Amino acid sequence: MAGRTRSTLTRRTIVDAAVVVADRAGADAVTVRRVADGLGASPMALYHHVDGKDALLDAMVDVVYAELAEPRHDLAWVEALRARCDDLHRVLLRHPWAVPLMDNRTSPGPATLAHLDALLGVLYAAGLSASVIAHAVASLDAFVFGFVVQETSLPGTDAAGLQEVVDTTLAPAADTLPHMTRFATEHVMQPDYRFGDSFEVGLDLLLHGLATLAADDGEQPDA
Repeated sequence: MAGRTRSTLTRRTIVDAAVVVADRAGADAVTVRRVADGLGASPMALYHHVDGKDALLDAMVDVVYAELAEPRHDLAWVEALRARCDDLHRVLLRHPWAVPLMDNRTSPGPATLAHLDALLGVLYAAGLSASVIAHAVASLDAFVFGFVVQETSLPGTDAAGLQEVVDTTLAPAADTLPHMTRFATEHVMQPDYRFGDSFEVGLDLLLHGLATLAADDGEQPDA
């Protein structure tokens, strides 16, 4: 394959190539040289479009935000938050490397800023106070981010995937770990067990709590 020249590269092709590297091996694996190698280009050619790794990470996070659907103005605020969390969960399962980067970028991109601004607009339009909005966004993002970390770190997310863990860890210690053994037998090792099923349950609990918080705050939001 002939190497790409500076003139055939674009910022978007570089960022997309970096996302591919991160999807395969994590954000730590992303270097200008590795991305350049994947594109058949020289590292110096990439620097004409992206000013180093930090700028590249900023752009990668922005691409992830761009995959999210726009916050739903046609839904009541609780359901708009549910839709946004479901969408964020779906997107981050494709790009789990982005989780620790979502909130630590000092130069967020346009898609990142536009999405967050639109979300705030939905919540302000519902009549929520700034404090309730802050609690809602922080607690829901923490829940989604944390759930994705668990979901992508576990050795398995269903009975088949966890069978070896149960066999090697719990089975020999059934007498000393009776409660864990019972839980594994009654729940985790059932054929219909899916770790991901807990996502919607946890989300429901949080949304119910936020609706109560909004009511206690003295607001009259469009729930």
